[in-house]
Amino acid sequence: MDTIKDFAIKQRKYMPVFPKATGKLTVYIEGYPCEDDEPMAETDFHADQIFTLSDQLKRYFAVNELVHIAVDSFVYYSEGDITKCVAPDIYIVFGVDKYPLRRSFYTWAEGAAPVAVFEFLSDSTAHQDRHEKVALYLNDIGVQEYFIHQPELKKPAEFRGWQRSPSGNIIEMVPDAEDGLFSEALNLWFRWVDNHTTHVRLLRPYLPDGTPITTSMEEEHLRLQEKHLREEAEAMAAEEAERRQKAEAMVAEEAERRRELETELERLRTQLANQQNETPSD
Repeated sequence: MDTIKDFAIKQRKYMPVFPKATGKLTVYIEGYPCEDDEPMAETDFHADQIFTLSDQLKRYFAVNELVHIAVDSFVYYSEGDITKCVAPDIYIVFGVDKYPLRRSFYTWAEGAAPVAVFEFLSDSTAHQDRHEKVALYLNDIGVQEYFIHQPELKKPAEFRGWQRSPSGNIIEMVPDAEDGLFSEALNLWFRWVDNHTTHVRLLRPYLPDGTPITTSMEEEHLRLQEKHLREEAEAMAAEEAERRQKAEAMVAEEAERRRELETELERLRTQLANQQNETPSD
């Protein structure tokens, strides 16, 4: 089974469809800071979670040139006001050019806002993430879906999501029986798994049919595994072909020996008959 090829077929099937944004790609606007003194991730748990999920999302949406995915970079959402700025752990924007990369994202210049935002809870920002940022992202910035997740395994599990209803109200998403949440904007499931080796409660994306989206390392391992399986299958096929050739050769040799024996037997019969005909009768 070609797992990677099968995934590519599903990827095309489930990829969201959206229009191109009305603005233009903007790498940088003078006067809007693009960095601060804050660290990118507060703990190793957050770093592992952010790196893993962003890698999976970037890999999945790599086939679409109109998807921009950023990690811990500024989003400015009000022209002329540099205080109207957020820096989500991960955000995804549809309809804008993927490359070149930007220093910050300016919603009015690009004509688009993030469709989905992910924040990973930390001691210093958890209250904001659970409360103020819900309305900020969904109402003020126009984000379609907002998710929070606790990646530190030793802390209580918390994975929540909010979205805007067709009428514009903010509603909290209802998890399924496995505590997963479905993103209508991204057309993906999100579920967490416990990694007891790293002590990270890892949030991961899945296709609508439950197929997991792999990381780059997992995909490389899968490629090597499938290559090994193909090589094994080819080696077995070659061995089988060699055995079949040997068996066919043995059958041919046996048939040749049978023909030789039959020819010799016929010669002896003829010789015997001639000898009998030559023997004088009394």
